[in-house]
Amino acid sequence: MIALFCLVGSFLTVLSFSTVTVAEEAQCMCRYCETAAQLAARRAAFGVELEDDGPHYAPVRMVDVQHIKLDITPDFKARTIGGTTTIHFVPLRKPLEVLTLDAVDLNITSVKGSTPVSEFENSGKNVTIAFDEPIEVGKESWVAIEHNCEPKGGFYFRTPEMGYPAEDMHCWTQGESHYARQWFPCFDYPNEKSTTEVICHVPSDMTVISNGKKLGESVDLDTQLKTVHWLQDKPHVNYLICVVAGYFDKLEDSAGDIPLGFYSQPSISEHAANSFRDTASIMKFYQKEIGMAYPWHKYDQVTLWDFIAGGMENTSITTLTINTIFSKDTENIKQSRRLDAHELAHQWFGDYVTCEDWSHLWLNEGFATYYTHLYEGEKFGRDALLYGLYTDATGRVLPGGNNDKRPIVWKRYTNAGDQFDYRAYPKGSWVLHMLRSQLGEDLYREAVKNYLEEHALTTVTTPELQAAFEEASGRTFDRFFDQWVYHARHPDVKIRYRYDPKLSVAKFTVEQTHKVDDDVMLFAFPATFAMKCGDETILHTEEIEDTKHEFYVSVPSKPEMVQFDPEYTLLANVDFDKSQEMWLGELENAEYGVGRILAIEALAKKKTNKGMEAIQKALESDPFFGVRVQAAKALGKMGSDEALAALNAASEQEDARVRQAVADAIVGFYRPENLEDILAVAAAEKNPAIVDSWISGLSKYSDDSVAEYLRASLTKESFRNQIAEAAVETMSRSGSSQFVPDLVEQLENHADAYTPRGLGKVLRALAKLSDGDEAKLQALQQIAPSLNDGRPDVQKAAIAALGDLKLEEARPILQSYADATNDDELSKAAKNAIAQLTKDDNAQPRELIELRKQMQELEKSNKSLAEKLEDLEKKLEATKSEQ
Repeated sequence: MIALFCLVGSFLTVLSFSTVTVAEEAQCMCRYCETAAQLAARRAAFGVELEDDGPHYAPVRMVDVQHIKLDITPDFKARTIGGTTTIHFVPLRKPLEVLTLDAVDLNITSVKGSTPVSEFENSGKNVTIAFDEPIEVGKESWVAIEHNCEPKGGFYFRTPEMGYPAEDMHCWTQGESHYARQWFPCFDYPNEKSTTEVICHVPSDMTVISNGKKLGESVDLDTQLKTVHWLQDKPHVNYLICVVAGYFDKLEDSAGDIPLGFYSQPSISEHAANSFRDTASIMKFYQKEIGMAYPWHKYDQVTLWDFIAGGMENTSITTLTINTIFSKDTENIKQSRRLDAHELAHQWFGDYVTCEDWSHLWLNEGFATYYTHLYEGEKFGRDALLYGLYTDATGRVLPGGNNDKRPIVWKRYTNAGDQFDYRAYPKGSWVLHMLRSQLGEDLYREAVKNYLEEHALTTVTTPELQAAFEEASGRTFDRFFDQWVYHARHPDVKIRYRYDPKLSVAKFTVEQTHKVDDDVMLFAFPATFAMKCGDETILHTEEIEDTKHEFYVSVPSKPEMVQFDPEYTLLANVDFDKSQEMWLGELENAEYGVGRILAIEALAKKKTNKGMEAIQKALESDPFFGVRVQAAKALGKMGSDEALAALNAASEQEDARVRQAVADAIVGFYRPENLEDILAVAAAEKNPAIVDSWISGLSKYSDDSVAEYLRASLTKESFRNQIAEAAVETMSRSGSSQFVPDLVEQLENHADAYTPRGLGKVLRALAKLSDGDEAKLQALQQIAPSLNDGRPDVQKAAIAALGDLKLEEARPILQSYADATNDDELSKAAKNAIAQLTKDDNAQPRELIELRKQMQELEKSNKSLAEKLEDLEKKLEATKSEQ
């Protein structure tokens, strides 16, 4: 699914490109990211609150849904949708007297059926249809339900009345996890597959895209409505049904016989080719790697205004955030390749074969994440593959899993969105990488191909995948899946090495130091060591199963390099205490970039001149860009004048990704004497993404020259106003109220230049920087009109900004939104903002604040006096004892 996203969707979900590294960008562009705010957004976007905390299982199917036909008409002015849903089904196991379908807040006007309907009941959550007589098992039947609604989720409009460009007007659907039920009645769970059909009526100049193949289109001369007919003739799950309609520009390509369509908003379509340039190459690689042809009729990708995630892999039509469009000015810093690869992988993993319930979500997301890395390896070499796994492990899986007792397959979630986190995406990817590493590429491919072929167009759980690997390899994987998938966490591995010159042997001690309990197992894994002895490299693999394992390896001479896991095949926290010389040897000799990166990290912690010189050399000359990026980061963390000099000496980098990493590292230092140079370099930089990096470091300086530069940046032209947005963020972090007039001017005269998220940042910055009651009241008047903006991101930001003001006058306004029932998301945002009003001392009476401060000072004074008295008493006792 989404790559947060993306996915992290990524990835949830979409972060500013300026705040994440290139490697992080793809995951955030999918359907998940892991800050608290993004986590909450992910739950809201993809989760449905359940009655309890589990365990949860796929519901029992009373019928087999065979076909769904949707005949719909969206009303762009009223932002409503109406039509008829016809569901063909056969009863299972016993005659069917009553059919129950999910239907949230739908106005249902009539129900008809192949067997006469006696009555129906619409509860607001589902519709229950009673038949005149039971329908016998296996009898092909149908019901046709007329309905309409003003959808609060599942179906979204982007219209001029909401603040979007008229030329871009469109609507779109989002089914995952359980949101189809908010615009048509259905069996809304992934353990049901059927063929589907969409007939959509729109104004004659609009485009309609849906699943499968287009059967035709025609225009009614009386109504001037265009009717477009789509058919998906292979079964897929309900949440993958997709309809997109509106004004789009289209690009076309092909991958063999598969037509590729790329649809984007006319206002930015001139840049669309940048985002889709890899699609054909990705598809060709996947067909070769997976060993199975692309399984659908066509593949379309459509960008959408303010999409709720990075991307969504609907069958044969992926929907994407408009933020995936970028200009060439950013060189190779911005790219949509990973998001493209993630969502395309889902056409096999998630669409062709689908997880049966959300506890097995990793069968969708783990594959999509891992195959994105595989494509990186195909395009740029193995270093790129391993670097993606490294950034996943160190940035997400290891930090996220250290204290998390939830396994990958976990049924006690309260919200489906709880499953869309690091466990399903990067940890699931790592599980597949470890399987591929242990089996070898050929056996792994055989197992995956067999898995897809055996379970084609069905739903699966994890045991089906395990069985495929066991059948292909002839070995059991019970322990592997038990420790990595059904239990939590990962191993903490402590490694100690000693060379015995008398015996010419290397002694190793490998310990697992994590706590073992009912949730976390003692792991079994292969541990491989590479020892370079002159011109010879010795590889030795030891099977680790115990808490502590010691072994010896005979070597021809003293190794100048001893490297653990040289192929990077184990997900673990590794503590390998080696001398500086050994780390220098690894930086010099490790075959893959990830080994050299680990050496850089270790050398940076030692903070020696020799280590810093080695890191500087890597920054200047290592052949892999990822090593150079990490070298720049390491120098930035070292924080010394020498490290800063090393960064400045290597600032002329051809690869924009490395140049940006150097900029990020340099601006991390606080060196007022270098401010003039920073401003000069920032002014000369042409790449807006790197300008963004330079700007972000200026919040530490209060000089007039910085304020002047930030104000000038507000007027600097860049794609989607990236530079101005960076200036707003830096102004906000500066904490200086001097920028309030500049922010007000942006709201009054330049609001249209910002994206909805960018405008939201202006609102939040204004609230944060307004100082004093009078200034806060003026800010409230500036912010409040945005509450009526039709764009969700702007509305939520305006609500949050009122909370940031910590002003009681904002409470009645926020309360009106908190009490409203027409939009749950705005209501939740308003309740959070109200909580902000009383969160800290700023909302309390000044007299109480001052009294509390005095009490705290008095407590400190009393504690100090008590300590002095105790010390004096001890001295007196000592004097008496001496006498």
